[in-house]
Amino acid sequence: MDASTAARFNLEKRRVDDENACMSDRLVPSRGTCSSTGHLKLERDENWAPRNEYHEVLSKNVLGQESLNNMKVLSYKRKPIRQEAAQNQFKVLFSNSRDSATKPRPIANRVVPQSPMKVLDAPGIVDDFYSHPVDWSSTNIIAVALSEMVFLFDAQSGQTEKLLSLPSGNVTTLRWTAEGAHLSVGTSSGEVQIWDASAQRQLRNLRGHGGRIGALAWHQHVLSSGSADAEIHQHDVRVREHLIGRRAGVHADFVCGLDYNTDGMLASGGNDNSVCIWENPMSSSPLHTLTEHSAAVKALKWCPWQRHVLATGGGTADRQVCLWNASSGRLLMSADAESQVTGIVWGMQEKELLTAHGYSRNQLSLWKYPSLCKAADLEGHTGRLLCLAQSPDGSLVCSSSADETLRFWQVFSPAAANAKHGSNRTAPKSILKTIR
Repeated sequence: MDASTAARFNLEKRRVDDENACMSDRLVPSRGTCSSTGHLKLERDENWAPRNEYHEVLSKNVLGQESLNNMKVLSYKRKPIRQEAAQNQFKVLFSNSRDSATKPRPIANRVVPQSPMKVLDAPGIVDDFYSHPVDWSSTNIIAVALSEMVFLFDAQSGQTEKLLSLPSGNVTTLRWTAEGAHLSVGTSSGEVQIWDASAQRQLRNLRGHGGRIGALAWHQHVLSSGSADAEIHQHDVRVREHLIGRRAGVHADFVCGLDYNTDGMLASGGNDNSVCIWENPMSSSPLHTLTEHSAAVKALKWCPWQRHVLATGGGTADRQVCLWNASSGRLLMSADAESQVTGIVWGMQEKELLTAHGYSRNQLSLWKYPSLCKAADLEGHTGRLLCLAQSPDGSLVCSSSADETLRFWQVFSPAAANAKHGSNRTAPKSILKTIR
């Protein structure tokens, strides 16, 4: 064998050895094992989903039967061999420990209607996970965002009227004030508008954000807005210089969920998978930062009868419904919802919560509190549910969906007149007469 042949043989052998060699560190997995599913998760886009049956089959064939469920972003190329447990002659055949005795037992489910009592068409509603296109006022008026327009639907009379139409862009978020007279409107251009619903005229235009509006929340005269610029702005609508607070650098991505409790404690959720608890509207730093979720947190809602209990829901890569003690920052309970969570409302009389979901089942789920045992699933929507809105007495829930329908579900019993759902119901009705 001559020298050139020997060198070629050694080079080919080295290439084979290089292909079989593991290029990862002893503790850090190789980035080359990041699958297509992992790349989808890293993009943090909750709007990704199969558009039709063909895409669904293609997704399962390419990404596996579990699709986006329980898939890791990084994985080891050489999996460790699972060791079989050694046979033990003292194996426990029966145990009646204290832990097993305290596990919640199934409770007989009450009768939950499996079909909506009313279905309305909503042509033009935007299929966007991060939007909040529907809100129900304390005066029984439902505001609905259809692309660049906002319509008002009187739930009692059934009459519908057009409130506004943007010259450009879309309406992304709607939120009524506590007394139900004024509506805040978030836009894709980053502006927040305040409208007098009865007079059908615009009162204010609040600017300052550098991206589309993702969430709005009221506490008396203070309006909080979250945006794609990862900032939360505090607006005092009574004064000309409305921007009284600017929270930047806390969330690292799109702020897509905001909600106040009756004490003025604010919860904010973002596309950075975190939830921040703010003690009051003027707090400069969060009281707690909750990092249990592994996907965007848009759905969050305070418990109406326990003001420091917060319910949150995660996106496609997480699918968890969590209950928190906001005072201590402690996780109380969690459950797998089997789909991305897009909205949460509470039932006062039954002590339950209802969640809305997107990919992959597009269902509503009813949960017992505080065990988070699932009581029922309500199906009927053929597209991603976008958000939930609840009637003033708490009995009816309106679900908006990408299938361009609004469905009304009789899920809960009416609450007492002095215990209506939602935050800030005790705010004085004259608080916003000074909007300027």
